[in-house]
Amino acid sequence: MNGNLAKISVALAALAASAYGAVAAEKVTFMTNWLAQAEHGGYYQAVADGTYAACGLEVTIQQGGPQVSGRPLLLAGKIDFYMGGNLQQAFDAVAQNIPLRVVAASFQKEPQVVMSHPGQGLDTWEELPKAEQYIIGDEGAQSFLLWMATEYGFDVSRRVPYTFNPAPFLANKKSIQQGYVTSEPFAIEREGGFVPNQFLLADYGYNTYATTIEAMQKTIDERPEVVQCFVDGSAKGWYSYLYGDNKAANEMIKKDNPDITDEQIAFSIAQMKKFGIVDSGDAEKLGIGAMTDEHIQSFYDKMVKAKVLPEGIDIKKSYTLQFVNKGVGLDLKQ
Repeated sequence: MNGNLAKISVALAALAASAYGAVAAEKVTFMTNWLAQAEHGGYYQAVADGTYAACGLEVTIQQGGPQVSGRPLLLAGKIDFYMGGNLQQAFDAVAQNIPLRVVAASFQKEPQVVMSHPGQGLDTWEELPKAEQYIIGDEGAQSFLLWMATEYGFDVSRRVPYTFNPAPFLANKKSIQQGYVTSEPFAIEREGGFVPNQFLLADYGYNTYATTIEAMQKTIDERPEVVQCFVDGSAKGWYSYLYGDNKAANEMIKKDNPDITDEQIAFSIAQMKKFGIVDSGDAEKLGIGAMTDEHIQSFYDKMVKAKVLPEGIDIKKSYTLQFVNKGVGLDLKQ
């Protein structure tokens, strides 16, 4: 009986691979843009539970880090897929005539938050502009802070650099600080002994998709079945990671990044669910990874208005909807 089941399993996997048109066990490399963490959990899940393998791919996840730049490796053909940050980077690629495209958006909301101390007159979004200091990194100062200034009247002159050290924020109760909702609030609670107010920028209109999957146009043209398999496998992986048994994936994450703890992983997963980072918006009906023309155009228009990006970028060259919006994995949601 067990032998028959094994044969059936192999046959089903072969049929799945045939349906995608992919050669069995085609090797591909996906590179993340940071050290392994729960925010990459869906991809690790799809490796751990055989979801990628079921449609014919042998996926290697290569983690990024502070001294690693993955996009040049994508351009050079050294990796097959890259985990982008948000849509702004894809728009920049078009402006530089780089032939890459976003093929899926694993996060409907960028996890970027602004935090404040409770009970210091900074308990609502409308009160935040009057903070004494805005502790924001260089990249944020050139992107979402300009949007915050344009849309909500934040004073960019109050910005001081964020060095990924929470000490300045903890020392100044009248300050606000940027962070990822899945990370910095955890550090603040542990080091400061309190839960900070958390304002997710996406909930106030900063509506970029995030944790995107990027591929070169050549890959899309020559290996569309591989792209489809990876996009579908990633979507299924995210559903299983968020709503199913993610133990094996988390073990893989901890193996790649021994510094991460079970507590941090659990916190990140809880925050992703609470704030709808992965499964909300367009994804609720179209499936994880979903994107729409209207949503992307809306974000680009806001970046132009805030003078973050110039007018005239042909943003349709930055993405394709060919591989998403098919409801893949919705049946896995518990």
